[in-house]
This record gives sequence, structure tokens and C-alpha cells, in this order.
Amino acid sequence: MSSKLFALDIGTRSVVGIILEERDQSFHVVDILVEEHKERAMVDGQIHNVLKVAEAIISIKTQLEVKHGPLEKVSVAAAGRALKTEQAMVEMDIKNRPIFSEEDVSRLELSAVQKAQTNLVQKDIEKHSSHYYCVGYSVLYYRLDGEEIGSLVDQQGTVASIEVIATFLPRVVVESLLSALKRAGLEMEALTLEPIAAINVLIPTSMRRLNVALVDIGAGTSDIAITDHGTVVAYGMVPNAGDEITEALSDHYLLDFPLAEEAKRAINQNDFIRIQDILGFDQDIPKEEVIEVIRPATLELATSISNEILRLNNNKPTKAVMLVGGGSLTPSLTTILAEKLELPSNRVAVRGIDAIQNLTKEDHIPVTPELVTPIGIAIAAKRAPIQYMSVEVNNQIVRLFELKEMTVGDALLAANISARKLYGKPGAALAVQVNGRDIYIPGEHGKPALIHLNGHEANTKTTIKSNDKIELFEGQDGKDGEATVRDLLDDASVKTVTCQGVVHIVEPIVSINNQKTPLYTALKERDKITVETPQTVEQVLVAIQKESYLSLLKPYTITINDKNHFIPEFTSSLWLNENPVKLQYPVQDNDILNLKIESAPSLQQIADQLDRKLVDRIKVIFQNKEVELYKACAIVSNRATPITSEDIVPIGSILQWQDVNTSSWIFQDVFRFSNWTLPEAKGPFQILKNGQTSGFDEEIFGGDQLEIVFS
Repeated sequence: MSSKLFALDIGTRSVVGIILEERDQSFHVVDILVEEHKERAMVDGQIHNVLKVAEAIISIKTQLEVKHGPLEKVSVAAAGRALKTEQAMVEMDIKNRPIFSEEDVSRLELSAVQKAQTNLVQKDIEKHSSHYYCVGYSVLYYRLDGEEIGSLVDQQGTVASIEVIATFLPRVVVESLLSALKRAGLEMEALTLEPIAAINVLIPTSMRRLNVALVDIGAGTSDIAITDHGTVVAYGMVPNAGDEITEALSDHYLLDFPLAEEAKRAINQNDFIRIQDILGFDQDIPKEEVIEVIRPATLELATSISNEILRLNNNKPTKAVMLVGGGSLTPSLTTILAEKLELPSNRVAVRGIDAIQNLTKEDHIPVTPELVTPIGIAIAAKRAPIQYMSVEVNNQIVRLFELKEMTVGDALLAANISARKLYGKPGAALAVQVNGRDIYIPGEHGKPALIHLNGHEANTKTTIKSNDKIELFEGQDGKDGEATVRDLLDDASVKTVTCQGVVHIVEPIVSINNQKTPLYTALKERDKITVETPQTVEQVLVAIQKESYLSLLKPYTITINDKNHFIPEFTSSLWLNENPVKLQYPVQDNDILNLKIESAPSLQQIADQLDRKLVDRIKVIFQNKEVELYKACAIVSNRATPITSEDIVPIGSILQWQDVNTSSWIFQDVFRFSNWTLPEAKGPFQILKNGQTSGFDEEIFGGDQLEIVFS
């Protein structure tokens, strides 16, 4: 049992038609026809003249139908050179947010792909994002706070960034293909991409876990596809290919371009190449000389290809490189390419259709790398046809170009849903000024959008199928930044101080816009905040509303007869952690502050401290009895008001001190303080002081023994 497959490879210079039969588990190449374009109908893989391309297709179809019967359906490929590749990098502020999850990473990747799509559109102002299919992307770098990192999952930091390389296919490429086929009376049975077509037949799925590059070197461009981790991870194209080699021969030997093309193809078949230049001269050129002539162009081609492989593959060479297409036969290309990529020479090889597994062919069909892609198109269209998929995204019908297993993320991209909608907007920052320094309080991070697939919760990596219904419920916006003054202060700015046995919380003195404000006042945009943190004993006493202590701590000074006197014994003292300190001493958290408060003294206490007498007192023994003699020796007034010894003298008093009764005590003074009287029987008597004869006017002192003895 066999079935017939018709495939077309519509290239820049020619159209290749192929008839393939599927026989059980193998394929047989029945026929191949090549028709060159009569005009430049194709540019960079895109049909520019549908009518001319349709003519070439009709010609091939007509010739093949003569041999193989009616042909109504055909498999085709979009040229790899039509693919657009863009790099883009996005950053996300992740400060103060939960650790990164796989879904967060996926949404950030989609944001980067969308940015790449925007970059692509900006290069062509006539295009819109909807004019491109995203056919794949790969992550070049994950970075956390500017440093490259293997994975962002479960990471925390300040800024996360992702750089991707994404590949897009212009929709017009597909539409123009459909138009050309319709004019030729053909229906598109299946569609694939040229790089995928070649990969599907040369690199089985089981081998795609290997990091391999496939390069299809055509006439105008070289198309590149990279495999890794079981899939195609990147596509690229360089505008250098076989034509550059042909042009090198044409320029050097003055050959018409078609003759130069013939000479190029003859290099691998003959030892001498016969050429005829534009002047009509014939030459037989040794093969080695021709190879040397094209070596600069070959080197340039290899350099372009190797640079693009490195760019697509995270700046490292792939494990191996496979070359297909007519340009792959360029002499020395594999050797130079291996040198450029620093690969062993056996890791860069040209692959022909003989490398395709389970493939047979008719004898007249050559074994050549040029036919790998056309055969791959036919086989890929059978084994892995790319179809359109229709899904509904927020009640909008979206058609996807099904190049791989499609996910919710692909549908969101196709629906042009902004990646910004995958997260609620972050809240606006609050800008204030603290002690002249600008401070920004960030708003909350937005909450992620909720995704439902057919009514069930899903994420951006969930796979989808045709007719699925996707609903995106936008994430909640984050709250605007908000804070109190206390939120802006570190813990060291608030102290716990014990004063006179009472625990006090000492907070900074805060003013907002020159108005004193409590510490927990909510801030507003552009508030100007002044924060004064109490540091010294004096500042702390003010902060805990004990300013009255400051007056008690003043030095005790009074003025006596216009002379200042400082009396430390009556001055209150300040103790911090049981050590005497001054008001300017710094206070730390948990310090203990005590005041030893001295009361204002009496006049007597002042006299005692100044060694002055208010009253002169002495005690003597008179007639065997103790007698105390006393007399005022000072008259004191405070600001003209007389005061007594018991009166309190406040700090700052101004005293007038007048000494009086300054004469010494004499014997006869004792009679004023004694009840002794002269006996009635008078007779001679003797006056004695301390047993010695004395007189009434003799000076006496405290402790003297005084007697009057009658004989």
C-alpha cells in the first residue's frame, strides 16, 4: 500500500517539485523537476511576483501530471530566510516581593518575546505586531542584579532580567504562498518551515537533545536552525550563500554569471575547469587555482555562518554542524567552518539525501545535498504537518500557526495581549524629603493575572488545542507607596531611657512641613520632614517633658555684698549609669538617668558653708553652773527684706550682709545671761577666771571657769 505525496520547494532562484511515495515505514523518491525563475520573482524567501512564481509552479505541475496523473494538493515550506530574528531584554523590579516561581519566569519570558516583536515592528513602520507569527524563542541569559544566573526560580534580589532571541515569520509569506498555489490550481495540503523540513529528515527527535546546527546554504542566503534539549531552539539567517562564491569567480575570470555558476559546480567534478570569459577567450584552469580564487569568499561565508551560530547558541559553538543545500558543496567550507567554531573537522559535514533514513529513490535522481530540503518538505508535511489552530482569547478568535506544541503564552502573544496585563500595575512610589535627602517609598507589586483555560485555572505554559477558550483576568494593581515617619527611621533613633526610676520611650522630634507632628503620622507626596534625634542628656530631658529638671541642675550661686558665691554643696547633680555627667553627655539606649536634687538652703546653712557667723555663742561655767552667752553678729537682708537664720535663700538671691557686735566677750557679760545675784551680806570678794585672779572687763572665751568668791 503506497500513497503519493507532491511537494514544492519554492526558492530564490528556482522551484523544485518532487513526487514521493510512502511505502509502509519508508519513502521512495519517484521524480524531481527543477524550474528556474525567468525573472526575479522571489526576494529573501518572500514571493514578490505571485504571477511569475505561479507560472513556474504550473510548469512543474503540468510536466509531472503527464507522468504521474492529476495533482491537486501540495506540501510547501516557508523559506527559512523569511524568518526574522530579534533579541530583547526586559527587567523586573523584584525587591520586597515573594521569591520567583516558574510561572513568574514564564511571564517575564513572554514579556521579552513581546518586546522583541515590538522591536521588529519598529524597524518596519508599515507592519504591526499582528503581521508576525512567533515561531519560537530561546533564553540567552537570566540575570539577577546584573549577574548572570542559571535560573531565576526561587531566587530573591532587587532586579531580575531576561534576554531572549525570538524568531518570527511574516504572515505575508504564508499568504503569498497560498495565493501562488491557488493560481496554479493547487490546494495547500500542509505547510512547514524549510529549516524544520531539513531537520525532520536529518535530525530525528531522539537526536534533538544534542546541541546541533543545521545550515541550509542556498543561492542567496544561508538558513540556520539550532537544536537542543529535544527541540529546535533558534533560527537564523545570513545574507551570504552560494551566489557570493559564483560572483567571486565571475569577477576574477570575467565570466557571465550563468557561466560562473557552471564553473562553480564543475569544481567538485573535474581537475580542470573550462571557462569562456566575456571576451570569448577559452581557458582550462586547474581546480586548485579556482579553489584558491574563491577562498576569500569561502572564508567570508564561513565567518558569517559561524558568527550567527554563536549568536544563536548563547555565544558558544554547537556540538556539530550539518550542511545541506547546493552552497554546502563549496570546497574547503567545512574545514574553514570547523576552524572558526573550534570544532574537530569531523564535526562539520555535508549531508546529502543518502543520510535520510528509510529513503529510496529512482536511479536517475542524484545523491546531492540540494535535494535534502525538498524531500524534507514532503516527508515533514506528512509526518509533522503544520496547521492552523483557532482558539478564543477573551472572546476574540485567534488563529495560530501551529509550528510546535502550542501554549497559552503563544495564544496571548498571537492575540496581541500586552505582557503588562499579565501583572497588575505596581503602585506609584511616594516621594518625600527627610532632612534634605530625597526618599522614595515604592508602591506594592501588582498581583499576577488569573488565567482560565476552558474554565479551569491554567498558566502560560499550559498546552492548548484547537477551539480552546482562554480567559485572562487582569491582575490587581499594587497599592501606592505609603509610610509613616516611623517607617523611615531605623531602630537606633528610638531609645528607652529610665529617668528617676520611670521608663520613658524617647522618640525623635519630627516636623512635617515645619509643623511638629507625631511619629506615626501618614506621609503625603512631597512632604518635607525634619527629624531631630535627642542625643544628649539635655535633649532627652526635653523630649520626655522634664524640662523643669534643667532649672534644678543650675549651679547654686548667690550674691553677698555684690560678690558672687558658688556653693557646690547646694547644687543638684546628674548621674548616668551611676556616674556623674554634664547635660551635654550622650545618652544611649537603655541608659539609667538619675538626678540628686538639693533643696535651697537656709541662711544658717549658707553661713555654715561660708564659715560666717550669724550669732556668736559661747558657754562658760559661772559659779559652778553652765551659762550660754549669745549675741547677733550679722544683720542679713535679701533684696532689702530682712531674713532670719531659718529663712530659705533661693538660687540667685542678692544678700546684704552687715556684721554687728564684733567686740569680744568680757567677764561682766555673763551677768546678762545668768540668774546669779550678789548675797545680802556683802563683804570683800575675789574675781577668778580659771582659778586666776581676773577683772570684770577681762576678755573671756568659751569653756572658761568664772567665779566670784567672798571672803
